[in-house]
Amino acid sequence: MNVLVCVKRVPETGARITLTADAQAIDTSLLGFTISPHEECAVEEALRITERHGGSTAVLTLGPPAATEQLQNAMAMGIGTAVLLETDGHDWNAEATAAALAEALRTRPEPFDLLLFGNEAADTGDYQIGVRVAHALGLPCVTGIKGIAIEDDRLTARRETGGGWEIFELTLPAVVTVKEGINLPRYASLPGRLRAKRTPIERIEPQPQASALVTTRLVVPPEQETHVEIIGGGADAAPRVVEVLRELGLVAS
Repeated sequence: MNVLVCVKRVPETGARITLTADAQAIDTSLLGFTISPHEECAVEEALRITERHGGSTAVLTLGPPAATEQLQNAMAMGIGTAVLLETDGHDWNAEATAAALAEALRTRPEPFDLLLFGNEAADTGDYQIGVRVAHALGLPCVTGIKGIAIEDDRLTARRETGGGWEIFELTLPAVVTVKEGINLPRYASLPGRLRAKRTPIERIEPQPQASALVTTRLVVPPEQETHVEIIGGGADAAPRVVEVLRELGLVAS
């Protein structure tokens, strides 16, 4: 069982996002970077699958040279090999990214049995890359998965719905996008981090394709407002505290 995980270098989740002056990109000058939580679970799922069924694991990303950090983090968790589709640092849209991934996968000397993606990227939330890659390669695809079981050359995937589970059966090779919660990702060990630093990363320079999609501008969603009321200080605030608790119905009148 040969499993490939595709990840994306994204700003640290929870970080304050600001845009460049032209509103065409995220200002990353003061940001740290990671991979999306969904993709962390995809890495863990690849490791669990090969631990049960044997085989090999690989991780692939499209991004700047600094994205080697995210590839090394995946290898520190236990992924065997890594491939960087190296760009000049500018963001590629979903159409161009998927085309580059598909082209790189077509040229691999050994095909993969399973391609795992996060359900969506934490920064752009496109929900597109896995589906586009599957379409380009002519592979079956299911999305939003929270359970995977493999027997022989068939994969059973579970997707959570409001009233239960949807069950899908696919013939391998296949593409699956997973959601956070499918597993609990392991921590990278110190020996794993040292090993990852020594492991060479294959580098490929993809050629961007012309796209019919044009970015007009980015918009940062408005932050949720919070209000703080200072009701007093020291012992003098005690009567007001009791009054507030009564208003909230936490104490009897």
